[in-house]
Amino acid sequence: MSYALEMSTGDMRQVVRLLTAVERTPEQEEHLGRVRERCKALDVRLESQGVHYDVPVIRALEELIDGAPSRTLGPAYAHAFHEVVTSCFSYTTDLGSWRRMSWFQTVSNDLARNGIPPALLPETFLFCGPPLPLPHPGDTHPRIGTLSLRQAAEAATAYTAVLDRVHPDCQDTVRRFTEAFRFELNDWRPGSAADTLFFWFD
Repeated sequence: MSYALEMSTGDMRQVVRLLTAVERTPEQEEHLGRVRERCKALDVRLESQGVHYDVPVIRALEELIDGAPSRTLGPAYAHAFHEVVTSCFSYTTDLGSWRRMSWFQTVSNDLARNGIPPALLPETFLFCGPPLPLPHPGDTHPRIGTLSLRQAAEAATAYTAVLDRVHPDCQDTVRRFTEAFRFELNDWRPGSAADTLFFWFD
């Protein structure tokens, strides 16, 4: 089994407002209508793949909107949150697949040995979870991570400075993150609404 890692960029404040607003604007309601359709379509795809959750993704979305999840454990809530993010954020970048998530601890340990601070280590931002409390997905996936664009700029600079000292086995992963961060930073100029990189492991 392998785990695919995706990244997108956007305004996380928009996502939070959509899910937490007491009174939503007509534009927000229309936006959530589109997200509902995405969640229904995802439930159909999961069903066709033989995946059955205790709470369907569309119901998980409604519970998140109401601020009252009925479960403390379940992946449907992470999927519902992902659909909201996808509806607000940029195109998705495929960062690759890995056979084990623990690889990022290995990379992080090597970066830490070279002086990279904890907040910029992959194992920190890849698995920190969403900015809103969600029921735990359980098992090993899906997993959500976030990193501010400001920290992404710091990470790209810091990674570049130590790349030649990183263990050879880790260099491809470090280089991949560095290039992805720089691309997003060049694409989203200062003054844009985008403030967050969003990571999705599934």
